[in-house]
Amino acid sequence: MATGKAGARRAIRVVDAHHHVGSVHGGLGLGSGEGPGSAALELETRLATMDRHGVDQAIVIAGHSYLRPEGLADTRRINDAIAAYRDADPGHFPAAVGIVEPLYGDAGFPELDRIKLELGLVGVSFHTRFQGVVNDSPLVRRLIERMAELGLVPFIHALAEAGNEALWRTAAVARDFPDVPMLVLDGFSSFEQSQEMILMAEIAPNLIFETALCYTVDFVTHFVRRHGAHRVVYGSDLYSRPLGYRHTHLIDQLRDSDLSDAELEAILSGNIMKLLRLEA
Repeated sequence: MATGKAGARRAIRVVDAHHHVGSVHGGLGLGSGEGPGSAALELETRLATMDRHGVDQAIVIAGHSYLRPEGLADTRRINDAIAAYRDADPGHFPAAVGIVEPLYGDAGFPELDRIKLELGLVGVSFHTRFQGVVNDSPLVRRLIERMAELGLVPFIHALAEAGNEALWRTAAVARDFPDVPMLVLDGFSSFEQSQEMILMAEIAPNLIFETALCYTVDFVTHFVRRHGAHRVVYGSDLYSRPLGYRHTHLIDQLRDSDLSDAELEAILSGNIMKLLRLEA
C-alpha cells in the first residue's frame, strides 16, 4: 500500500474516484498547450502524481473535451481508449468510466450496451457544460433510465460556476431515480455550493458526493457530521498533462482531520469500492 509522506500518520488505502484521461487544456480556453505527449509519459506523470500523494488506485474517466466530427464513432473510440487504459494497468486502475453524448438521443443506447457488456466499464460520465444540454435534460434522464437497467453508475459533474450543471438540476434527476446511486463530481467546488449540498443531500438520499475542487476539508467534515461518511468519496479531478495538478492539499487535510479511521477509510476507498462493486 502506498502511503506517501503525508500518509505516515494514517496509512489508509486511497482510491481516487476522479481521474480524467485526456487533456482539457484547449476546452478551457487555455490554448493548445503542449498536449498530452506520449502515452508512456502521460502514464509516468500520472503514476508519479499518485505516488506523491499516497494514492494507491484511481478510477479513470474519459475526458469530455474531445473533438467529435464523426459523432458516435468518435465517442466509441474514446470509450475504447479508456477501457484499454484500464486494461494496461488494472493494478492502478481497477475500473473505468465512459461517455455517451445525450445529444445522440436514442442512437446512444447501443453504446450504453457496448460500454457495459463488451468493454466492462462501470459507469457513464456526464459533464454537460461540454455536452450542450443541462443536467436535468430529458435526454440525460433517458440515458440514466437505460443505465439503471444495465447497472451502470452515473458520474454527474456539478461544477458550481456552470449553470447547466447546477446542483439542483442534479438533485432533480436523482429524485426521479431514487433507487439509482449517483456520484456527484465537483460538488464541493465553491463555498456556496458546499452549503447547498446539505439540503440537496436531504432531497436526494441516493446522491454520493465527491471531493474534487474543495477549498478546505472543513466543508467535508461539516457535511459528514450532517449526513455521514457513507455519502462522500475522495476524488481529485486529475487530468492528463499539462493541466494535471502538481499538488492537491485536500488529501493531506483529510489525513490530518478529526475524522475517525473508519470514516476516513470509507471516504478514501470503501465507499467508491462498494458503489462500483469492486473487490478490495
